[in-house]
Amino acid sequence: MPSISTALVTAFAVSSFLVLYAYFLYPAGLWVVSRFVSRSTPTLAAADELPTVSLIIAAYNEEGVIADKIENSLGLDYPEDRLDIVVFSDASSDRTDEIVRSYADEGVELERIEGRVGKTECQNRVVDRVDGEILVFSDANCMYDDDAIRRLVARFGEGVDCVVGELRHTRTDDDVEGESLYWRYTRLVKRLESNVGSVVKGNGAIYAVRREAYVPLPADAMSDFAEPLAVRERGGRVEYAHDAVARERTAGSVEAERARKTRIATRSWHTVAQHLGLLNPLQYGRYSLQLFSDTVLWWTTPLLFVAAFASATALWFLTGSTFFGLVVAGFVALVLAGSVGHVLNRRGSSVPSLLHVPHYFLVGNYSLAVGAWNFLRGHNIVTWNTMNE
Repeated sequence: MPSISTALVTAFAVSSFLVLYAYFLYPAGLWVVSRFVSRSTPTLAAADELPTVSLIIAAYNEEGVIADKIENSLGLDYPEDRLDIVVFSDASSDRTDEIVRSYADEGVELERIEGRVGKTECQNRVVDRVDGEILVFSDANCMYDDDAIRRLVARFGEGVDCVVGELRHTRTDDDVEGESLYWRYTRLVKRLESNVGSVVKGNGAIYAVRREAYVPLPADAMSDFAEPLAVRERGGRVEYAHDAVARERTAGSVEAERARKTRIATRSWHTVAQHLGLLNPLQYGRYSLQLFSDTVLWWTTPLLFVAAFASATALWFLTGSTFFGLVVAGFVALVLAGSVGHVLNRRGSSVPSLLHVPHYFLVGNYSLAVGAWNFLRGHNIVTWNTMNE
């Protein structure tokens, strides 16, 4: 019996520590290291010193927002003669193409891609057709602050080949605290990673790449994640521009967010598998630890939670320990709170933060688990739909 108890205690301690590390100790460590790193503050260049930019907007059946996106892009604080706006339509079947063509007189180009090949393949094809020194990638439902592109460009210092902007979610009646907490957390991690070296993850709403540094990607790769990885793999640095802001409405419901997160987790596992060499610390040093911590370990936390709960439950039954009894009670309370939040959400009722936060947390972990399972069985999701993008 003592050997069984020892094994269970070890399993509980290891799984609990890894979760604690992934959620708290990793960003805390980044913060400590960043205190010893000196970084210069970028300055905005004069208009006649700015590079040419191709703003590439991804669209699939975006008739409801594409006009707003184009108007937003035309109003950006960037010289007109140095900014090209290109919308690629992944075989849209609504009025998206018609709306984009109506802006042709204002210099907006439409690149229609037939065959519904997915965002990444569309992106590869369009990059071959544009001439900007800097490529900026955006989604149709993301609106940029006026100075967003100028602030992205300002980060392209020596050795920097990719810059990730900051995505902020605008509030709607459906917005709730769990999602808000999650996005604030991810923005903090990106900022800390950039302070100590290279940021690991991009986002499809706003990121930029030097034209000569762009790496064509496999169609099944998640472009906003895979491109920064590919850039780093080739020796370039990936910066985070917290002041280059894009704004996007949230998914609108936890269930819509679940579908989006599942798709992202599925594609992200496949993307990491295509860049396993980056996990070699002998070649990539601290970045390998960042990639492991912020992706592989983070995405396996659902399994770690299950291991911690199972071992704590077994130890409670074996030893009657008050400590492990409280741990089990905490897990059960979390699941019950999340379940009640789920029921209220399905009924369309208002969900208080005390219930929504655990609901959102459980849905996020469920999505990670499904994404891992999809990857293990060889399933991937190449195309995207407007409602869950």
